Amino acid sequence: MTASAGDIHRQLLGRGETVAVAESLTGGLLGAALTSTPGASATFRGGLIVYATELKETLAGVPGPLLAAEGPVSAHVAAALAAGARDRLGATYGLGVTGVAGPDPQNGQPVGTVHLAVAGPAEGAVRSMRCEGDREQIRAASVDAALSLLADVVAGRG
Repeated sequence: MTASAGDIHRQLLGRGETVAVAESLTGGLLGAALTSTPGASATFRGGLIVYATELKETLAGVPGPLLAAEGPVSAHVAAALAAGARDRLGATYGLGVTGVAGPDPQNGQPVGTVHLAVAGPAEGAVRSMRCEGDREQIRAASVDAALSLLADVVAGRG
């Protein structure tokens, strides 16, 4: 079952916590989902859309050597995006998403490859998955999976 942005908002609000995102393949869809709930400004700090590889480093703080070694699509890059969002936007939790929505593979990574990560004050989590479908379906599935991962970490199920 997919976590709802409203449920996440209520959990964060009740604890006085916040979230920020650094997203690549979702291109702003994750931030849009998290702000779809009325009152989301109390829990959503903001987001970085780091579609271009160099912006992952300059805006989100992903280490250049990591990008050089693994490319922009990896579990380690997702974790660095999450940490960067948390640190640079001053949030309790950072949520990072990177992957390949298609239509073509990227840096040897097949279409549908997605890596998600949450960085939090006590713990974090990383998930990797393979999505099926077209570009729109892959991006939508990535948002749903990111919300579920965030809900799990916030609830202590990371």
